[in-house]
Amino acid sequence: MAEARNGVAIVTGASRGIGRATAIRLAADFAAVTLVARDAGGLDTAATAIRAAGAEALPLPRDLREPDAAKRVVGQTIDRFGRIDALVNVAGAVPQTDLFAMTDSEWDDGLSLKFHGARRLTLAAWDALKQSRGAVVLTSGATALAPKASLAAVATINAAISALAKAFSERGVSEGVQVNSVLPGPVLTDRRRAMVAKFATAHSLSAEDAMQQFAVQAGISRFGRPEEIAELIAFLVSPVARWMTGAAVRMDGGEATAI
Repeated sequence: MAEARNGVAIVTGASRGIGRATAIRLAADFAAVTLVARDAGGLDTAATAIRAAGAEALPLPRDLREPDAAKRVVGQTIDRFGRIDALVNVAGAVPQTDLFAMTDSEWDDGLSLKFHGARRLTLAAWDALKQSRGAVVLTSGATALAPKASLAAVATINAAISALAKAFSERGVSEGVQVNSVLPGPVLTDRRRAMVAKFATAHSLSAEDAMQQFAVQAGISRFGRPEEIAELIAFLVSPVARWMTGAAVRMDGGEATAI
């Protein structure tokens, strides 16, 4: 993998949450960052922060559910920067719907972005990553380790992503591409804040009390921060982590206790 400040990283889901935090964090280690998400305004804001950190930024408003979006992202990145050294797949929101209530269309939508979007983008970037001996991270989630009926789609799709990363890593060993997955637990993103606010309203609680109840129920002392997951990802795509491949790395404040 290229030395720090010489490489190019692609980060999806980069307009908010973990993706945004990761894109900004990688500006300290890479010369350029391509940012991908559907929210053009959010991408522009993140791109400004990346440039302020001293790296080039290429914001690409794209919907990775579209079958040709991955090739377009890779093509535009190569055209602009000439290489790809790291790919971080974060994009994807899966419906928080009970197993017995979730429709086929909800299943398809959850898979289309988080699973298939990441799969297509990793395939599209693979040749460039082979040339740079680069690194890939796929974002799964700690729910993959403890599926529940109330969050069946989240857990199932996250488990599939971890398996997909392991499959890519097996090919990567012989072709010089490092692949790992990260399994974040409850991280305080905008989406998580909205969930807490909904819970607070339904149970006549303050936002602070609702947040504390969520943490207690999860068996953690507090929610994680996007920046903490970003630091983990930055480590995984750094030269010092080069021998680490095929790993599913959990960072969840101790929520998952069985594994």
